[in-house]
Amino acid sequence: MKIQGAEIKGEPRSLEDWTSVLRDREMPVFSDTVQSINYILEDEKKGAMELAPVILQDPNLTAKLLKLSNSIYYNPSRKQMVTVSRAIVILGIEVIRELTLACSLFEAILLPNNRQRANEEIAKAIHAAVQAKALAIAAKDPSPEEVFIAALLKNIGSIAFWCFCGAQGDRIQALLKNGLSNEAAEKQVLGFKLADLDISLCKTWNLKGLIEAAIKKSTRDVDPRVKFVRVGCEVVEALREGVGTQSYYACVEKIETMTGQSKEAIEAGLRKNTDIAANIACHFGATEASNLIQHNVRQNSESNASAQNVDRKVLQFQILQDITAILSGRIDINLLLETVLEGIQRGIGMDRTIFALLTKDKNALLEKVALGWRKDSYLQKIRFELSKSPPNLFFQAIANHEGYWINPKENKYLYSASDVKTIGIQSCLLMAVCSGDKPIGLIYCDRAYSNLELTEDDLKAFKHFVQQANIGLSLYRMQAR
Repeated sequence: MKIQGAEIKGEPRSLEDWTSVLRDREMPVFSDTVQSINYILEDEKKGAMELAPVILQDPNLTAKLLKLSNSIYYNPSRKQMVTVSRAIVILGIEVIRELTLACSLFEAILLPNNRQRANEEIAKAIHAAVQAKALAIAAKDPSPEEVFIAALLKNIGSIAFWCFCGAQGDRIQALLKNGLSNEAAEKQVLGFKLADLDISLCKTWNLKGLIEAAIKKSTRDVDPRVKFVRVGCEVVEALREGVGTQSYYACVEKIETMTGQSKEAIEAGLRKNTDIAANIACHFGATEASNLIQHNVRQNSESNASAQNVDRKVLQFQILQDITAILSGRIDINLLLETVLEGIQRGIGMDRTIFALLTKDKNALLEKVALGWRKDSYLQKIRFELSKSPPNLFFQAIANHEGYWINPKENKYLYSASDVKTIGIQSCLLMAVCSGDKPIGLIYCDRAYSNLELTEDDLKAFKHFVQQANIGLSLYRMQAR
């Protein structure tokens, strides 16, 4: 791996080395997700639905997020959510941001060989996040989800290090057994404190707002909400020492001052939040961390049922029900198209799906929403050229309103050099998206990574989903008159 022109050989030797290794080699999915979310949320012109494609790029992230979205903790009303688009509408952008960052973090750090210290750090982070969020809710904070994420990522450097530490972690552990303090052992082995790695990763991932304020660990709190995060972390340490200890009662008094709750209510809440944290850890897949949060965690039927794979036919039906609900009211066209693409991607089982709009000169199609495409940057947009003479597969789809199953063995002549460069030579499904009788773009999908064969049933389901988009566009035009 290269860092500023130099290549790291062997174990990282500096704070800069560790920052780069975690960002680029060990946690690239989390890095990409953080950057994409920051880009979307910092742009006032972008809406909540811009988050859906970021999540749907990763099937594992999508599955975990939907599983958590349907848990009692996040969804007490028990409104079933089978699509990311619907989850965003029901839960709101702040909750989805919390879930996306949390799920992508655990996808990056949860490994089969995570050792005891790594699981301890993960357990503390989840437990502190739940306790801090509950405190924020009790204090009527306007954005408790932000508090959750700030507490979860407060010690991101320590969490990441202990998940990927290798022999350096063993050397630190040996020094700790010999009586050295954490900071002294870290500096002797690494040349820096893990608290410095927290700050360095915060900077490289461009983590702003409350997250940055909590990570900086300043003795002077610029944002009073940082206290929620810090008290959440203190509660975890106090509970580890034991109920009834001096530090435990000190935390109870702090919470009493911040929220006005009675001591009895606070202590009951701390116990309840410990149960919730253990259950949430199970949902994230951190079962060892769950056991560390609370021994003998109850395994409930809810988590077992939600972990099961949904039959694709059932999923298609559920997503079509969501589409019907969208079409029955005032149509949000962006939500409709997001849901249609998600139905094709997940319901039919595609590797890559895209909705592309005709350019003004009608010579090309430009990405509007893309799922599953491996791109160098979130900002990169996929472009399909339209070739009329000889016609390529995209021109063929735009010129006719039928759905096509293009097989390169039989239709290789439809793949122009530009097509091959952009999509390869793949069997694919594509169909024009129309406003009335006028094509405005198309939807394309394939199985470029899995190389699984397409079927007539796939084509039939694909055409049905695209037809729902066309119906929605027609209704949208009527409503706009």
